[in-house]
Amino acid sequence: MTEQLNCVAANDKTCGICLEEWKNPLKLPCGHSFCDGCLDEWRSRYGVKEEMRRKCPICRARIPPSREMVTILQGSRARKQRLENKNDTTSEKYRNACYLLAQAEESVGADWDGVTILEGNNYKPPVVMPDYIYNAVLKGDIKSVLRWINANRAEDRVNAVEASFEFMRCSTLIIASMIVAVESRRLTFMMLLLQLGANVDHRNGQGGTAMSFAFYSDHLVSDACFETRIIRLLLSWGASFFNDKGCSRDECIYEAMKGGASELAGLLESELGGRRCEIVNLSSRPELNGKTCVADEYLPSSNQYKVTLETKSKEVLILDPENLKRRDRTPEDCGYYIEFRNGRAIRHDFDSNKDCRAFIVALGRGETQPVVTEESEARAEQAAAELLAELGLGDSPIESFWGCNTKNFKKKKGGKKKKKKH
Repeated sequence: MTEQLNCVAANDKTCGICLEEWKNPLKLPCGHSFCDGCLDEWRSRYGVKEEMRRKCPICRARIPPSREMVTILQGSRARKQRLENKNDTTSEKYRNACYLLAQAEESVGADWDGVTILEGNNYKPPVVMPDYIYNAVLKGDIKSVLRWINANRAEDRVNAVEASFEFMRCSTLIIASMIVAVESRRLTFMMLLLQLGANVDHRNGQGGTAMSFAFYSDHLVSDACFETRIIRLLLSWGASFFNDKGCSRDECIYEAMKGGASELAGLLESELGGRRCEIVNLSSRPELNGKTCVADEYLPSSNQYKVTLETKSKEVLILDPENLKRRDRTPEDCGYYIEFRNGRAIRHDFDSNKDCRAFIVALGRGETQPVVTEESEARAEQAAAELLAELGLGDSPIESFWGCNTKNFKKKKGGKKKKKKH
């Protein structure tokens, strides 16, 4: 391996780790460059006490910590200091803060000069959301948040962070993933943010992600709970697992088992469980090659996956792993599209990814303005009802689900108005 690394060292377009042409290269102070993803993997593949992960794979010069690593370090220090200022030094919260700080310090290394940071090629300081938008996210006010994001698309507002100390600069997606009071809107809110380009792997000042917050929610108690649907959504958008506390795959599997979500735990133990995939090399039905699907369930007895096609038919198949190739959702290739109009969400399904992408392009140009007819209204109502059923909300009124005045909410049984709690 050393000889290979030395051979490619002279090639200024070859990554010294994967030995292929650079992909989003990062240049180290020593002069060697590597793919951004390869360098992240190099940092994390060794144990906590292994010094190699902080040294250049070629010349062993010091690799500065990333901005994310430094942010987590600073956030951990601030959290510990805040608890000490409140004389809260004996609680479980304080012990956890000390553990996270020690972990962050070990990640950065004692020999860090305290100044040098390895910046990504495209790094830009995140947009800080105003307080009224932060409060709108907390309340699940989808309309206000989307209006603010779309008012200036030149800024990366969908990945804006809040400035309050409490949440340690969480992104819009992370805050939305933690909403409890408006649980029924949470999944759709997150879908809309991801469609707009929200970073599914954004980490807050303590290293937490939307995925880790979903697993450590008190509501993760069964496979039928809302958080499992959030986790599946994040998996289909390519959410990653990290090696530190609370974000590793093993710890998430443990939390799922502890919460009684055994099916979810089994899904996470498999390579493609919950992921969006492309069907490949399927000789029995060649017309399905190139179609996308979601690996809903792993069948360990046969080492196969139960998948649902991303077509209007939503056909369910049993496929072998070799017939599936991971293909994460992206804003340009999301498989289906959630449109938010007049306070309600409408799901659009397509028979091909080409049709989906064409719809998104036309939507961006303002070309998708369907004529409102009785038939189109019926289709819209049916699509909304199907989405509600998929979210496990049964026959809940659409108006209450999408955040209209809840005082008019009527239960299916009894027909009485839901009393407002004081």
